[in-house]
Amino acid sequence: MPNILITNDDGIHAPGLRALVEALTSQATITVVAPLTEKSASAQSLTLRSPIYCDQLAEREWAVEGTPADAMILALHTLLPEKPDLVVSGINPGANLGENIYYSGTVGAAMETAINRVPAIALSLAYKSRKMDFFPAARFIQQLAPLVLQQGLPAGVMLNVNVPQDWGGEVRFTRQSSKITRNVLKPGTDPRGRRYFWLSEQRFTEGIEPDTDHAAIRDGAISITPLEIDHTHTASLEHLSHWAKSLQESSRR
Repeated sequence: MPNILITNDDGIHAPGLRALVEALTSQATITVVAPLTEKSASAQSLTLRSPIYCDQLAEREWAVEGTPADAMILALHTLLPEKPDLVVSGINPGANLGENIYYSGTVGAAMETAINRVPAIALSLAYKSRKMDFFPAARFIQQLAPLVLQQGLPAGVMLNVNVPQDWGGEVRFTRQSSKITRNVLKPGTDPRGRRYFWLSEQRFTEGIEPDTDHAAIRDGAISITPLEIDHTHTASLEHLSHWAKSLQESSRR
């Protein structure tokens, strides 16, 4: 059987992660390495100024007192005897669309895995309430994971998958949206007179480009967006390369 490593940014006991374990147990040998507690919006950050504690909670399950990226580094370089065949990060309660991929710990864990040349999927449920139903996303990963295991992904590429709560059966391969939210800052003052701000977001409902992740979720379709670790804008390399001569001459003056 293939080996699948499961992680998340919501903590090792999160119901989304447990739904993922249950969905994939019949298809693979499962290992769980995940943060001990919630680390949402930690992106691909690392713990550098304190030790990273790690405890084994059960057979093939480790809780890491660190970020999702920390968890993947420990898994790939210390805890696992060999690299897994696939990493699945999730199931995140809430969508990871547009610019949110830069902040998401769910995506960050998968991106850290892609850096290490292991196929990875970030899986999110594009809905959030007190009563989350992870079944549609768990059911879909049972179809997608075998495809990735059989056919692979290009080196340095991961899949960002968002599943609407009321999925009608349509699947779209999409590109990442441009900015889909506006930042909302709610000010306040604490009992000692110090100012603070609560940061939240408000989603745009107009101007949604039709081939994007945001449009797919709006229309009740699953969105699959291939993301690449190489952020180089190749067109600008050629367009801006003539600056080098000018900058070199300026530095000699």
